[in-house]
Amino acid sequence: MGRRRRRGRPINGWLIVDKTEGMTSTHVVNVVKAMTRADKVGHGGTLDPLATGVLPIAMGHATKTVSYVMDAPKRYRFTMRLGEARDTDDAEGQVTARSDRRPTDAEIEALLDDHIGDIMQTPPAFAAVKVQGERAYDIARRGESVELEPRTVHIETFELVERPDEDHAVFEVTCGKGTYVRALARDIGRELGCLAHVSALRRLAVGAFDETGAITLDTLRRITDDDALPQVLVPVTTALADIPAFAVTGPQADRLRAGQSIVVVPRLVQGLDEGEAVDGCTIKAVQDGDVIALTRLEGGELAPLRVFNP
Repeated sequence: MGRRRRRGRPINGWLIVDKTEGMTSTHVVNVVKAMTRADKVGHGGTLDPLATGVLPIAMGHATKTVSYVMDAPKRYRFTMRLGEARDTDDAEGQVTARSDRRPTDAEIEALLDDHIGDIMQTPPAFAAVKVQGERAYDIARRGESVELEPRTVHIETFELVERPDEDHAVFEVTCGKGTYVRALARDIGRELGCLAHVSALRRLAVGAFDETGAITLDTLRRITDDDALPQVLVPVTTALADIPAFAVTGPQADRLRAGQSIVVVPRLVQGLDEGEAVDGCTIKAVQDGDVIALTRLEGGELAPLRVFNP
């Protein structure tokens, strides 16, 4: 008989890592898994190796809520290097064009309003977007041209916060799923006639997770060595804070855990705006403060999508 594979530890919760520059998000997940010996580990939204900052790591039951974190708004601070276009739209790429033009602060700020709300954005050539089953960055790395279609993304806020010198401008942006900060810098640079790329990028927040609860991998190593991991774990349900809730009884909770739907009165769901279309909405079923399941509301019934066992 072959040797049985050892299972990891059943750890449930979110770990908010402050990623350092140079690491891929997948590498961070692998390091966390090795340190904690957790049975299930994933991340809530990729950060490029160049980027630093908030990388939510899901453990155990939290992996069931990853998609809700990836859909949440994200906030970034980034530095735009003016006067240079690069093939990757960030500092890791090769310079493709230069410009001597340097816009004023007023010229930059006058453009920002045009990039707030729903905008059309073409992803960078070096992106994880798939083209006929292949990642765009793999095609671009072979030196082949990549044609990506523009798509709608949402920009909530976009501010110029600092101008260290004429070659650099620092911004903060809050944006929705699928937004490429590198593409924002590229497009702003083109519109200003000066060309630009991202020279530094830091993610400040992902949904309910921000820098205040983030720890470095060095800190995590000390914590795990001291067997103090529970002190820094964030509850699974923190990722679901903005999802409407419905309080369920014991028998209703049992039905949901068994994969069965329950009948509800939509007006009793907390967090739904008056007059909001409710069919198709995601609702969290809550019992005594604990989230029992994530459900979909259809025709006055809640059907379980993800169940959280005690």
